[in-house]
Amino acid sequence: MKVWINGNLVEKEKASISVLDHGVLYGNGVFEGIRVYNGKIFRCDAHMDRLFASAEGIRLPIPPAKQEIVDAMYETIAANGITDGYIRLVVTRGPGTLGLNPFRCSGGSVIIIADQIALYPPEMYETGLEVIIAKTRRMSHEMLSPAVKSCNYLNNIMARIEAVDAGVAEAIMLNADETIAEATGDNVFIVRDGTVATSPPESCGLRGITRQIVIGLAGDLGVPLAEQAVTVEQLYAADECFLTGTAAEVIAVTKVDERIIGSGKAGTITKKLLDAFRQFIRDECEKK
Repeated sequence: MKVWINGNLVEKEKASISVLDHGVLYGNGVFEGIRVYNGKIFRCDAHMDRLFASAEGIRLPIPPAKQEIVDAMYETIAANGITDGYIRLVVTRGPGTLGLNPFRCSGGSVIIIADQIALYPPEMYETGLEVIIAKTRRMSHEMLSPAVKSCNYLNNIMARIEAVDAGVAEAIMLNADETIAEATGDNVFIVRDGTVATSPPESCGLRGITRQIVIGLAGDLGVPLAEQAVTVEQLYAADECFLTGTAAEVIAVTKVDERIIGSGKAGTITKKLLDAFRQFIRDECEKK
């Protein structure tokens, strides 16, 4: 595997950054997870816009222009023979002093990793996931804007550890108001009486790119959808539940805290939205 770092493609064994990089010392950086379908970077402009917005949110300069980074991503997927896969794009603060002052850093690193990804086995898209409600809460927007996709993911990692300890695939995180924020890596939707609901971004969940596509697809399909606070009780009583994310795409949740959701299988609306999303991918990425 070849990794792109600051203008150079190097073998992964030789890919390195300084131990004094504040991305290493303090998680001071931003990132994007991006899918590649049929050799095309999916929703490239949206990911670039979010990367630069995240960086602006933490006052992190990104020296390369957006198009330079896009060109570098295509160079990296070509070097690794990736037709369908996943890109992890990371921008760090750069080497600095042993202290929190970010303005003593000498300039960050732009890192591009391209590889394969299969977050869940294919059969889970029919049988669905088992999840728990995590005790770890999502950080409030007063602590850090949920719009910033930062390299400091410890909050989500602690919730994922809870899921691993419980022997399930994912954990759903609540906010300070004890309504649903997001899963550790995905956005959360429920379906009740034919209407889809998902928490708004102000509930401290990331404004996911797949989430936005699915909201649009629901409208195209004539499926009613509301962005509103979703409680744990509403989740337990839902007819369907599903997650959306770059790696997961659209996947059903069929058990929460050992409570069966709906029929215990992927529901009708979830399947419609998954089919529509995959058709959206084909329409956008399979045309040369």
